[in-house]
Amino acid sequence: MAMACDFPIPGYGTRTVNNLRLWTAKSTRDFELKDFNDGNYIRAIENKTASENLSRVLYPNDATAVGRELRLRQEYFFISASLQDILRRFNAEHADLDQLPDKVVIQLNDTHPALAIAEWMRLLVDRHHLAWDRAWDLTRRVFAYTNHTLMPEALETWAVSLFEHILPRHLQIIYEINHHFLKAVSHRFPGDLARLRRMSIVDEEQGRRLRMAHLAIVGSQRVNGVSALHTRLLKERLFRDFHEMYPDLLVNVTNGVTPRRWINQANPGLAALITQAVGSGWVTDLENLRGLEVFATDAGFQAEFQRVKTERKQRLAKLVQHRTGFALNTGALFDVQVKRIHEYKRQLLNLLQVITQYFRLRDGCVHNPVPRTVIFGGKAAPGYDMAKRIIKLINDVADVINHDPAVQDLLQVVFIPNYDVSTAVELVPAADLSEQISTAGLEASGTGNMKFSMNGALTIGTLDGANIEIREAVGADYFFLFGLTADQVAEWKNEGYYPLERYETHTELRRAIDSIHSGFFSPDDRSRHRPVMDRLLHQDPFMVLADYAGYLQCQGQVDDLYRQPAEWKRWVILNVARMGPFSIDRTVREYASKIWGIQPTR
Repeated sequence: MAMACDFPIPGYGTRTVNNLRLWTAKSTRDFELKDFNDGNYIRAIENKTASENLSRVLYPNDATAVGRELRLRQEYFFISASLQDILRRFNAEHADLDQLPDKVVIQLNDTHPALAIAEWMRLLVDRHHLAWDRAWDLTRRVFAYTNHTLMPEALETWAVSLFEHILPRHLQIIYEINHHFLKAVSHRFPGDLARLRRMSIVDEEQGRRLRMAHLAIVGSQRVNGVSALHTRLLKERLFRDFHEMYPDLLVNVTNGVTPRRWINQANPGLAALITQAVGSGWVTDLENLRGLEVFATDAGFQAEFQRVKTERKQRLAKLVQHRTGFALNTGALFDVQVKRIHEYKRQLLNLLQVITQYFRLRDGCVHNPVPRTVIFGGKAAPGYDMAKRIIKLINDVADVINHDPAVQDLLQVVFIPNYDVSTAVELVPAADLSEQISTAGLEASGTGNMKFSMNGALTIGTLDGANIEIREAVGADYFFLFGLTADQVAEWKNEGYYPLERYETHTELRRAIDSIHSGFFSPDDRSRHRPVMDRLLHQDPFMVLADYAGYLQCQGQVDDLYRQPAEWKRWVILNVARMGPFSIDRTVREYASKIWGIQPTR
């Protein structure tokens, strides 16, 4: 049984309260008395445990067959409970199912809930006895799909054999959907068999797997990307065939974040300073931050801004000391990279330049060094071996650097454990520099970049995801830019990219990699980090070595600006002042107008 758990979500300064409905799995039988009386005490509660495992851990590790089956069952459980509840509430107030598209919109958040399209068809056809064509028309007008990734391997697929075992009726429905869809493709592009294979929901070439992204596209009235670059690349690369067939299907809605949470609540000192300068209207209309521009060179305002930043650094230092026992230098530049641990987000690129800076300091090569505290945070997926190796490497490097008296108070490295939203609320307001350094063309949008910039951290980053729009909004002169563009990345890969050439021709890069490879940072196990370095040297799929030199040079520009406190603060205030477009309020308005077709009510 799916038991509803409701959370009221009040609006800010309104009389509106929305309801967030979550689900928990409950067994229909708590206890098998016969098994208990027979002495089989484990089996007596086995069914209860198996049932309630569905909602015990969100997204269980799918690296094993058992994990994949549990994950599929979990996805179906949440989907089915939600859709049945939507139909129950609709039927309580409306008699005609043809009104569904006027009253209901279901937004698919990436591919995890894409199975909802087949489940919705099952409910309409099998339970409400609608004809197929009528049910499909209602389905396509109800659903919309938001894509969040440009990496094909991140788009969810499922083995047909697993569906045959667990969801045979849904497999029938998906086959029927695919049959009608491919028929339409063949009419639009007659004789193009290669296109049919590429667009089919069933991937026949990878061991017969269901492409859930294709199902989501075929069953939706609109598909959107979450940044301008992301949407362009969806049209040109990932979903090019679908865009050619349905030119109006793909639209862009750039992500946003809520200023109520990420400034007003997370950073009350900054919120009070902004309100004092421009009034309180910014809380619900972030464009009002523009009024801060006139204060960018105001020495008094700059001093107050710095006071708030220093207080937040001190507060973060207390949190870090409590969690790790490590004391941060609050007088240093706080250089922060917190996000999911993934190779394309390039924590390794950051770490390599940290090691280079470390050796420069040890060698006495840096004139007037800027003290830095480099903070990492994030979690690895349970089955992602390389991500876990990266976390271990960061911690090993931190252990060596933080105990070396030669760089004391000049360079610190810390990995904050168990990074979550509550930690982010403490960390984001304390940051001076926001690391948004993903390989261009792979980050869909990013929202951490917005949160940091709103709170007075300057951005160092590539032309990727929402970085592009942030740079356009704050001004190209107030953004630390480096790296290959998405088109250049694709071009390099097509022409042949050889990371060893970079290693061999850049002395500081070679020294950083060799130090890791030789066990300098892991004397207890000198071979511990060789798999990570070998992958960089012989594959480097995310162009870490290609962007290293540019990144290192850009970090030098960061230091140069930080040595000019008044100019740094001017940049910071202008960044905050120009973040109006990245409010969630603008995002929701665009979803309402571009996708849902709804108007706000009083």
